[in-house]
Amino acid sequence: PSAYLGAGISTASRQNKQESFEQAPMYVAVCTYMGFGIVTLFGYFRDFLRAVGLEKCNLAQEREEQKDFVPLYQDFENFYTRNLYMRVRDNWNRPICSLPGPVFDLMERVSDDYNWTFRFTGRTIPNVINMGSYNYLGFAENNADFLKTVADKVQQYGAGVCSTRQEIGNLSIHEELEQLVANFLGVESAMTYGMGFATNSMNIPALVGKGCLILSDELNHTSLILGARLSGATIRVFKHNNMHSLEKMLKEAICCGQPRTHRAWRKILIMVEGIYSMEGSVVRLPEVIALKKKYKAYLYLDEAHSIGAVGATGRGVTELFHVNPADVDVMMGTFTKSFGASGGYIAGKKELVDYLRSHSHSAVYASAMSPPVTEQIIRAIKCIMGKDGTTEGIRRIRQLAENTRYFRARLNEMGFIIYGNDDSPVIPVLLYMPGKVVAFAREMLQRKIGVVVVGFPATPITEARARFCVSAAHTRAMLNQVLQHLNEVGDLLCLKFSRRKRPSSLDLCEETDLGLDS
Repeated sequence: PSAYLGAGISTASRQNKQESFEQAPMYVAVCTYMGFGIVTLFGYFRDFLRAVGLEKCNLAQEREEQKDFVPLYQDFENFYTRNLYMRVRDNWNRPICSLPGPVFDLMERVSDDYNWTFRFTGRTIPNVINMGSYNYLGFAENNADFLKTVADKVQQYGAGVCSTRQEIGNLSIHEELEQLVANFLGVESAMTYGMGFATNSMNIPALVGKGCLILSDELNHTSLILGARLSGATIRVFKHNNMHSLEKMLKEAICCGQPRTHRAWRKILIMVEGIYSMEGSVVRLPEVIALKKKYKAYLYLDEAHSIGAVGATGRGVTELFHVNPADVDVMMGTFTKSFGASGGYIAGKKELVDYLRSHSHSAVYASAMSPPVTEQIIRAIKCIMGKDGTTEGIRRIRQLAENTRYFRARLNEMGFIIYGNDDSPVIPVLLYMPGKVVAFAREMLQRKIGVVVVGFPATPITEARARFCVSAAHTRAMLNQVLQHLNEVGDLLCLKFSRRKRPSSLDLCEETDLGLDS
């Protein structure tokens, strides 16, 4: 264990140097606040016009006879939706009509009432390069040869189970999958669930409750936050990836105990993610484990975005940092990203998994995982582990690492501000200003590049961004095409805010040796 920890901490120090969170110039923040202020002022003006009947209100409103009831539609709560989101709604919820692989086809739609409603034109936008899906290893595919075993399981078991695992929904392939997951992760046991979100939100309440303390990273996913709230435990939030903040809270928890009574906490649970999906940053796992051991706490690790995507053989951040998986008390992950399926898992010691089988709401009440989905996960993990007799899995892992470093290096050269770790396939490009976020998404779609843009309240008000997700299925030609258009749009919209020194010229088609290990 000490050898594991020493190697992990030295790796962690190297990884921390590879993370970038460059701050934008002051004028960018000022312009961003001014942009939101102007839009907000116009929003209040339009609300006034609606109130006096000069503009039609398309949102639901309270009836006059219901004015004495508890309001269903708070005007102030819906202000953002009415006056900000509706202006830019065409950039989200775009319907696709093909396989969501490295490219997809998009259904064309237009609005005749400023985005309150949409209508389809009957045309499609073909071969849009997909830079938004979490298809890290390219297993969202429709190759008949690869999917033969999945089709066979549909013939054998059907499409659904129509029962819980506790009753008559426990199939042999479910048990095969759980054993395979445990072997893949290097732990004693694992349990799978049909929904990734519920894997967090329904299992955390089974692990902690009243009299327990949860220390949660401030950028944790909504599923972790919901699970923590449902548990009834006391929740305290530490600064993102800040070990000083975490240790200070651990010291206070040990010294002061529970509020008022000052009794010792029944449990202290630290909750972190492997890769943070909005920042692209990687958890400082060896240091978290060191603090967990020092203060006798428990560690809950969410590897939704990191399992399959990082590590020499795709085993996530424990492999990336050379950490012993036994040092993580609860290992959680999903099958919706790297494995091209759905659902999630909890893994760890056998006693933990056996306890959750009878106490987790997801285990007791939820329908069992669909057989073809189960087989898709099995065939993906076997491919990664090389148990299918090929080297396709390891090739995809290496291709993802190469694509990630290439794409990040090129964006840095161009002068964009990007966040996150060099190994993270989640690559946020900072856009900041609300008007530029909208213009960026529309410009990229015109160039047949599908991107995901994210703004307030999902991010801090001054840090709106486009989030690119790189895949092993992306070819170098696809990435170069995206980079070329990014370079043009970045110049057009003045999005290159980085003040770091960079080369004066770019040759986007030139092959670059990024120093990757083969």
